[in-house]
Amino acid sequence: MTPPSSANPAAPFPSTQPRWQLLQLIATLALFVLPAAVISTPANLLPFGLLLLLSTVLGAGYLWRARALAGPALPLLWALALVAIGLSVLSIWQAGLVLEDVDNRSRFLVMPWALLWVCALRPSMQALWWGALAGLLFTLAIAAYQVLGGLGRAEGFTNAIVLADTALVLMALLVFCRQPGRWGLIGLGLAAGGGVILLSGSRGVWPALLVLLVAMALSVPWKTGRFRAGALFGLLLVAATLVLSVPQLREHTRLDELRSDVERIERGDVDSSAGARLERLQIAWDAFLERPLSGVGIGNFDAAMQRLPECRLPMAAESPEPRCHLGHAHNDLAEWAATQGVPGVLLLLCVYGLPLWLFIHLHRRSGENGFRGPAAAGVMLVISYIFCGMTQSMFAHQITASTYTALVGVLAGLSLVDRAQRVVAPEAASSS
Repeated sequence: MTPPSSANPAAPFPSTQPRWQLLQLIATLALFVLPAAVISTPANLLPFGLLLLLSTVLGAGYLWRARALAGPALPLLWALALVAIGLSVLSIWQAGLVLEDVDNRSRFLVMPWALLWVCALRPSMQALWWGALAGLLFTLAIAAYQVLGGLGRAEGFTNAIVLADTALVLMALLVFCRQPGRWGLIGLGLAAGGGVILLSGSRGVWPALLVLLVAMALSVPWKTGRFRAGALFGLLLVAATLVLSVPQLREHTRLDELRSDVERIERGDVDSSAGARLERLQIAWDAFLERPLSGVGIGNFDAAMQRLPECRLPMAAESPEPRCHLGHAHNDLAEWAATQGVPGVLLLLCVYGLPLWLFIHLHRRSGENGFRGPAAAGVMLVISYIFCGMTQSMFAHQITASTYTALVGVLAGLSLVDRAQRVVAPEAASSS
């Protein structure tokens, strides 16, 4: 048996070769630690990155020959990565900033890299599923330890918002990369993820969580659509009842604080969590109108905050006002518009729109019975980021930026490998 060629991209790799088997084992381990370590350890995605680099160096020949299987998805992701980095460098040059500000955007190179790596070494998708389950359980233990230890909001090894947003991504992997008959473990993982979100006190993740639950209810093969809708409604009703009736849960969801924030905003007081977000949206809009073609420069949102008198004080860098130094707009669209202008807005549309289109296309060709599999998980990954991006700058933090770029490539690769195996299996059966 020979490695796949451009004439037959669906052909399997030589699984009898010890070298390839070792590389596949390393890749499978990498796929497990990606979700398992991302928010449950201080190392985050470093173990995945090291294993990715090691297996790439040792298996460079296999990656080169996997280009045929990667197909048009490879140049698409390469183009997206290069445009993102190119516009970032241009923004840095225009604003006179330092090159370190392009760091998060350079992670877009992982998308085509991970795609080709999965197509070449073909790790098992179940490693990703088990990693997501392990990551959620470990993270819940850490979050509970922090809150019981007196911390107001669980932060893990990052911050509360990033912790909640990433936990939601792991929940999406758990639901849509599932194998039949594992609903007990899926329920356990979802409960753990819900606990992490609750202990984090993050409210911005709720819309994305609701979308995830609706998509799950519509995708499971439980009897009729009416039954699935009823099950979803019952689940939400139980959750809402618990949150509203138990004082400790209500405190961690910060519902009373949200009501207080709204009342303060109505009085013109923006010195609150919700008020500060509205204030930053207005500042981002003003900065965009002032520099619609360039913005204030990537990673330089604090420059736009100089519009506030308290942020223009002498020694502003040491100002006690925390909102002067957050570094981002707490909203994807506001962040990219204020820092990169119209090109930034168009780029953000591509960052979410092109992978979403790719995953929808891959799912339609996957042969899956229902909405499940790696392409479906990819769709939910992008949708989750879009909703979470309404209250957070998802690419201003290395964890959320790296998780997105790595999973886009990994899930696209798993989709292509799965489809190739579905094509090869009937051919092998007919020839035997």
